[in-house]
Amino acid sequence: MYDIIIVGGGPAGMTAALYALRNGKSALVVEKHSFGGQITHSPKVENYPGTLSMSGNEFADRMLEQILAQGAEIELESVIAVEDGGDRKTVVTAEGSRFEGRAVVIAAGVKHRMLGLEGENELVGEGISFCAVCDGDFYAGRRVCVAGGGNSALQEAILLSEKCSEVIILQDLPQLTGEERLQATLKARRNVRVLTGVKIDRLLTRGDALCGVAVEGRETGEKQEIPCDGLFVAIGLIPENGPFAALAQLNDYGYFDSDERCLTKTPGVYVAGDCRSKSVRQLTTAVADGATAALAACRFIDETCPDRL
Repeated sequence: MYDIIIVGGGPAGMTAALYALRNGKSALVVEKHSFGGQITHSPKVENYPGTLSMSGNEFADRMLEQILAQGAEIELESVIAVEDGGDRKTVVTAEGSRFEGRAVVIAAGVKHRMLGLEGENELVGEGISFCAVCDGDFYAGRRVCVAGGGNSALQEAILLSEKCSEVIILQDLPQLTGEERLQATLKARRNVRVLTGVKIDRLLTRGDALCGVAVEGRETGEKQEIPCDGLFVAIGLIPENGPFAALAQLNDYGYFDSDERCLTKTPGVYVAGDCRSKSVRQLTTAVADGATAALAACRFIDETCPDRL
């Protein structure tokens, strides 16, 4: 029996484990792929307080080393359900394991919707990025493309236009779908070009790095190659919260409908990180959620299981 079981080994999940352990609780982190989550896609992280520069992988490795040194246990398995038994929760995995804990923090994260092109995964961090705030500075004075035409894509393009020599928005629909206000802002930027009704059908490389994209007009069939130093993919995020819908309310987009307190409708179950409904998804907000959720879980245990020791 663990005190707190954390589902997900990204920054939010590992921070939750750290705060649980520092509060004298035992912690198990169950992660299905690799520790670090989306931050491992960032070749450089320069917006984390107190650290001048580091790679996302370095950050993840440091966090994992830190929680292991504090006594965390880890399991590389895929969680498919959390069963609520009041003061006893059971975390069930696809591999057949059943882990019991007094409280659970779900930090399942999200995954970026990808274009589905050959070689795309290998180019993440080598020309393909997902966050202008995180990676925009690396393309200062250079040409970049943005895939997408919704609010997220337009917001990314606005940020990039302040640093890059040229920003080319590639939208596969006949028109942009983002807010008119954002469209007007971009229209006023001389270094922004918008191509609608085009589909990216191939990634161009030089060595191991991206050097451009090949696009095709959906109506015309016209093909062209667009040289660029970076491609920011902003076609949506996919939360993976479905297995936990019975424990925590989901909004229309599949995110946990929970505020900064990280509470759910189920006592003893908390949510943290990008899987939660929020307006800002950054490394700093993920670790903040992890601390908040873990401390709430600690209070729950202290109140409901005062004689656990």
